[in-house]
Amino acid sequence: MRGLVPNTGIAEQANSWVERKKLLRFVTCGSVAGGKSTLVGRLVSDCNAPAALADEQASTIEIGHRYFATPRRAFIVADAPGHEQYTRNLVSGASAADVAVLVIDAREGVLPQTRRHSHLVTLLGIRHAVVVVNKMDMIGWDRTAFERIRSEYLAFAAGLGAMNVTCIPASALHGDNVARHSSAMPWYEGPTLIERLETVEVSSEAAIKPFRLPVQWANPSNSQVGGCSGTIVSGRVRPGDRLAVLPGGKPVEVARIATFEGDLTEGIAGQVVTLELAQEGDVSRGVLLAAADARPMVAEQFSAHLIWMSEQPMLPGRSYLLQAGPVVVGAQITALKHKLSVATFEHVAATHLELNEVAFCNLALDRAIAFDPYTENRETGAFLLIDRLSNATVACGMIAFALRRSANIHWQALKIDKDARAALKAQKPCVLWLTGLSAAGKSTIADLVEQSLHRAGHHTILLDGDNLRHGLNRDLGFTDEDRVENIRRVAEVARLMVEAGLIVVVSFISPFRSERRMARGLFNEGEFMEIYVDTPIEVCEARDPKGLYKLARAGKLPNLTGIGSPYEPPEHAELVLPAGRQEPQVLAEEVLAMLKRRGVI
Repeated sequence: MRGLVPNTGIAEQANSWVERKKLLRFVTCGSVAGGKSTLVGRLVSDCNAPAALADEQASTIEIGHRYFATPRRAFIVADAPGHEQYTRNLVSGASAADVAVLVIDAREGVLPQTRRHSHLVTLLGIRHAVVVVNKMDMIGWDRTAFERIRSEYLAFAAGLGAMNVTCIPASALHGDNVARHSSAMPWYEGPTLIERLETVEVSSEAAIKPFRLPVQWANPSNSQVGGCSGTIVSGRVRPGDRLAVLPGGKPVEVARIATFEGDLTEGIAGQVVTLELAQEGDVSRGVLLAAADARPMVAEQFSAHLIWMSEQPMLPGRSYLLQAGPVVVGAQITALKHKLSVATFEHVAATHLELNEVAFCNLALDRAIAFDPYTENRETGAFLLIDRLSNATVACGMIAFALRRSANIHWQALKIDKDARAALKAQKPCVLWLTGLSAAGKSTIADLVEQSLHRAGHHTILLDGDNLRHGLNRDLGFTDEDRVENIRRVAEVARLMVEAGLIVVVSFISPFRSERRMARGLFNEGEFMEIYVDTPIEVCEARDPKGLYKLARAGKLPNLTGIGSPYEPPEHAELVLPAGRQEPQVLAEEVLAMLKRRGVI
């Protein structure tokens, strides 16, 4: 995966005509109606690119890719939208780019969109920017106006860090300073846009970095030689080089570098190769091969910049999948340190993220992975977050650094395990997770189930939502963010209780499917049983033993589930209890019958 959001098929489509050219990827961005698409069209037209190479037609909200070439270089350009609500489209284009072409309307000057896009491309690791002050024909080719815009932008860009900026006055409509020098602006003595793009030097940067190859495919069947394939994302490798297989760290030696075209004496960044190893090295898909003397970090917790790309808000504590190259692991955002105002660059306190917002967060993974800081290697420092339910990409991230506590905390192996504790109690430990609306009857049914189990001599514990809010969760409110953390804590406690060999009865509204799925994921197959206490809201509201619905209807309890906050019913519960139509004792007997069928009691 190149960058954060791979553009499937682009490189493959372009291979036939860029094979012998130095390829440059760049993204065009800037203010709405600044002339980006016109500029791209002019570039393609003036460079006489074949019409067949046009891949996608860019609109004002979609991202389009075009391919063209000059005698000196081949190009792939991503035309990104300027609208703030389509920041994720810009991220998609910029994540794989080497250069950003920022288009400014000469009549408007440096706008908030210009600053926002500049900051985002810098965050995404682009260190070369070409600022095209477009529509100079609309202001009479005014040099003073261009110099004013140039000075303002350079002063702003100085705060972005190491950004190499070139400013060019142009008219995309007439072609001035795009592929040919402008006779209307003889006062400008710098390069045209295409001259700058032809000469910007970026291709050698990946080659001089430490060797990294994320393994896409491995062949463990040959006991004499282990072969593994993938794209070299940085550095160089030769036969005889010593590598480390990460995250484990086992050393291996390269015996041969094979490609479809034949063996190589050296593999370099960008090449797809198969490395044959001189000895077995526990190499499988997802591991990272790295130079043994220049290893990346290995950790299960790190801090990262995050760009949120989903209509659904990001809530700390919610469980996601993290994809870094071929690696996929479970992940949680454990802390939202701050949100970034891309207009002012100020750090803003926040409890969640909305679409297109940028933040700095701490993340915790299910297991350690190997990575480099994104500022050192865009390929091994980038990741995607994926929703576990929909499988949709919800965010992209850039790793900043490993958290020190990740290296200082180790799992302690114990002699007495869950099976031994359960055997002593002569029972099968499990979790009965009762979910439903407030006043659905969850606590009543849970109490009856535990009483029956206790009378039968079973070892149990009942975790009730209201009871835990008097202690463990007393610091949490009823916002979506707090509800997520509420369930995360309860799920972890339930896991400890199952480790102790207990039958755990949980009675929580737990309104979100994502958190219930997260809780299920903490347990082995068959240990977690979701029980939906299905009571119509009209019945719950008629009962209203705590007066919550009355308060909600009066506007005094804005986040009550079912009124001011959503409830997502289970889709695949192990048991559904029609609590609005049957007595609690009858429903408790159904739960006990299920436990008998499953061999728990």
